[in-house]
Amino acid sequence: MTYQVLARKWRPKNFAEVVGQIHVVKVLQNALIQSRLHHAYLFTGTRGVGKTTLARIFAKCLNCEGGITSMPCGQCDACREIDEGKFIDLIEVDAASRTKVEDTRELLDNVQYLPGRGRFKVYLIDEVHMLSGHSFNALLKTLEEPPTHVKFLLATTDPQKLPITVLSRCLQFNLKALQPEVIEKQIRHVLEGEQINYDDEAIKLLAVGANGSVRDALSLLDQAISFGHGSVTVEETREMLGTIDATKVMQLLVALANGRADEIIEVINELYELGVDFLDATNEILEILHCTATLQLVPSYGGGMAKYGTLITDLAAKLSKEDVQLYYQIALRAKGDLPLAPTPKFGFEMMLMRMLAFCPETTEPLTMAVPAKIMASKVESNARERRLEQSGEEKAAENIDTFDLQALKITGAAHALLQYCVVSKLENQEVKLLLDPSQSPLLTKKHQERINLALNEYLGRQVHLTMEIGSSSMPTMNNIRQAASEKTKQESLEAIKNDPTTRILMDKFDAQLIEDTITIIDT
Repeated sequence: MTYQVLARKWRPKNFAEVVGQIHVVKVLQNALIQSRLHHAYLFTGTRGVGKTTLARIFAKCLNCEGGITSMPCGQCDACREIDEGKFIDLIEVDAASRTKVEDTRELLDNVQYLPGRGRFKVYLIDEVHMLSGHSFNALLKTLEEPPTHVKFLLATTDPQKLPITVLSRCLQFNLKALQPEVIEKQIRHVLEGEQINYDDEAIKLLAVGANGSVRDALSLLDQAISFGHGSVTVEETREMLGTIDATKVMQLLVALANGRADEIIEVINELYELGVDFLDATNEILEILHCTATLQLVPSYGGGMAKYGTLITDLAAKLSKEDVQLYYQIALRAKGDLPLAPTPKFGFEMMLMRMLAFCPETTEPLTMAVPAKIMASKVESNARERRLEQSGEEKAAENIDTFDLQALKITGAAHALLQYCVVSKLENQEVKLLLDPSQSPLLTKKHQERINLALNEYLGRQVHLTMEIGSSSMPTMNNIRQAASEKTKQESLEAIKNDPTTRILMDKFDAQLIEDTITIIDT
């Protein structure tokens, strides 16, 4: 049996099956119910939103053998022949290929004759804006005084090119581009009808990639099913569309917040290898920064949480309001400059480097640089003590104290990820790590494989690594460092407050100590 593409197989056959165009459907249905029928209708809108589909349904309503109705039976000869494109009194014309005045005159010569089988002779002219000026003049007379047995249904993606004299003689319906949520619902409906397995995230990607067009969405769905060997998975759909994984963009912004230029370059190289569109990546950054800035000013704001999770909250806490606004402005400017860069990758890299370079310094009215203790040995000592405090399964690992989450030969994002892990199990051929929940979106198969390879090299044998989500209170290297840093800062703060010079300044000049301006430095 010949395969029928999904866009044709699932084309609506009545008004009830049309999605997202209720404002047009309702008017047409009421006109049919009340028998208030115009002689010419113009359907406008971007591609794939249902212009010709609505025109065909309207033609069925006019010619159904059960009578003029808003609900054609779909079973009579007229309905079935219109669905199959074989109805003799539905004349479909592609104006893009018949632009000459001779073609239009030949078409209109038959207008005067009565329908061969139906109630009305319906002329469906697609892309009507492609007709020449002389063709419009030839059509105009018929549109002005058409026979009672003729209806004109015109469709166009560019109504601005139609003469005003033609527009004034038609009832015009503007079909809107559909929201991703509406398209997503229709894709699910089709997949369930076809009994095809799918990932929810893959459906979202297809809905966004359709750019408001249901037909484009179903065409992309056909591709995704073929690409995924009969199923629709998020990995293969993302690869097919060349779209960016949101977690990769979050990695960039986390690295940016931590001032890690080397990690930024590494992630950009990964994006390049995946073949992503750097304009899409820039738009993703703008979306995340928008969510972050809004959350900073409106704590109850929930936008972006479903897509990015708690990382939006972490960014809002990590970055200052001024930094977020600066990054957004740089990204917005870079979006326009991207086509001017030697390559999109270079333009994208420079955008991130510019964010790092132009991050504003804090203006400090009175800054005291306080020497801090060397914390490296202290951190390692604390880490060992916290490990020894672990119970049960962790104590059973004989060589757990010889495993150093720093001696592994690994860099970049995977190395940064390890700073948020603790060893839960290290026995024989099995290693189990627990990850801080705040970093769960960054846990990818690629990073886990890199860590596993580094472990094999470090331990001198093949081991199997599993990584699971733990709790936020675990003694990860990051948490230990933060705790040690906070303790050192508090100790330094107390030392400054008790310093004789500070006391004199505060007492005699009514000076105030601005704690946020205190900088801890290593000596």
